[in-house]
Amino acid sequence: MMRFKPRLKHQFNLIDLTALVDIIFLLLIFFIITSDMLPLKSLNIETPEIRQDSLPLTTQMVVFMNKERDIFVGKEKEKILLADLPTILRKQLLLLRKTTPHAKPTIVLNIDRYVDYGTFLKLFYEVQDLGLTIRLSYQKEIHAEI
Repeated sequence: MMRFKPRLKHQFNLIDLTALVDIIFLLLIFFIITSDMLPLKSLNIETPEIRQDSLPLTTQMVVFMNKERDIFVGKEKEKILLADLPTILRKQLLLLRKTTPHAKPTIVLNIDRYVDYGTFLKLFYEVQDLGLTIRLSYQKEIHAEI
């Protein structure tokens, strides 16, 4: 009787990772959509440059205006109308005074350099009505020495 040796190639059992990759992408998309991004990061605001360093702030309310003249307050992603800005800032001021009663709140205006002067003055006037210290956000000017 003849015995034949099987000449089969050894195959590795591969695990199908397609379902795992699909779930990982779904989780990634879920976390990206539900994450809380700051308007400062999501808005491309170019502030003007001046030669002075700014002082550190402890208690501040930040108002953003991008070049499309959209207004945002703090970490909120919601656009605000210029007429509603004083009411929203007063509410935030009350919350700040409850949480830190001894601090002096400051309003920081972070306005894109391409916003026209008239629009800037309207925003500044609305914020100035609160009677708080107003600071303007800017980038430090960098000089290349020759």
